[in-house]
Amino acid sequence: MADSWERARRVLESAGVPPDRLAHLRPLGGGTYNTVEELRLTDGDRLVLKVAPTVPGLRYERELLLSEGEFCRAAARARVPAPRVLAVGGDAAVRHLLMTSCPGDPWDDSLTPVEQGSLRAELGRQVARLHRVTGPGFGYPSGALGPLAPDWRSAFTAMFDAVLDDARRYRSWLPRPADEVARTARAAGEALAEVTVPSLVHFDLWRGNILVDRSAGVPRIGGLVDGERMFWGDPLADFVSLALLGDIEDDEPFLAGYREAGGRADFDTPARLRLALYRAYLYLIMITETVPRAAEGGHERWVREEVAPELVRALAEITDLTRT
Repeated sequence: MADSWERARRVLESAGVPPDRLAHLRPLGGGTYNTVEELRLTDGDRLVLKVAPTVPGLRYERELLLSEGEFCRAAARARVPAPRVLAVGGDAAVRHLLMTSCPGDPWDDSLTPVEQGSLRAELGRQVARLHRVTGPGFGYPSGALGPLAPDWRSAFTAMFDAVLDDARRYRSWLPRPADEVARTARAAGEALAEVTVPSLVHFDLWRGNILVDRSAGVPRIGGLVDGERMFWGDPLADFVSLALLGDIEDDEPFLAGYREAGGRADFDTPARLRLALYRAYLYLIMITETVPRAAEGGHERWVREEVAPELVRALAEITDLTRT
């Protein structure tokens, strides 16, 4: 704790905040990669400090905190509640990110069905606003996989191939051979050419990264957090984590809010093909990362029993749709 305290004081000072304002520090749970701590200041303000790990990870995970800073700045332009960046520091080996804290707690099962529906519609409107923010090219803004690409097909192919390379390098268990997965994904490449605008994609909008603020009585979304895996790409890709291990078409309140705010959610054959590709990509990441993160038995079992079948289903859907 002493090391964390001194590190927090140094980060505050580098951000122009007097270090003697630090009154309390506590680790925050829920993160699966970075070290995350809450800093409480003497005036009651709360900040969040993220510190990148020094252990090996997947290729796309290099400089994740640069991507998160990019997401937070883009969300501010979209008028979507998210942390505000105070400082990004360190070097490529150990990067840190200091942000403001958003109100609320991670979305849980305590909400009533009416509250759930209202919040999903609100979330749909916010995600539609995010998707109106565009970038200078396609891919990860961190540069982890190289410079941004001029087209989405090139960018996504590089992203997909990088995770497959990680799976081979770490000798990760996969429900299908890596070469078979690669062939199946490449067969759907033409569908990616329909995406011509690099939109902001969070790509990790499962319920744990959506804060619900109940301070005013009626639950509202307090913030969209952990935007470290964002990229510039196809807005449809966000629908995967928004319906993790499920189908976004079943989320009628979200889609109604999304369309109300101008988001496009058409599920024709090319869109379904791209969605299947994005599901395969996310589930491939979730399986492969268990090795460098040394996942414990319970989580590894869940990945094999729940996530792996979804990867197989996504690959089967790609095969079916490319045959028609």
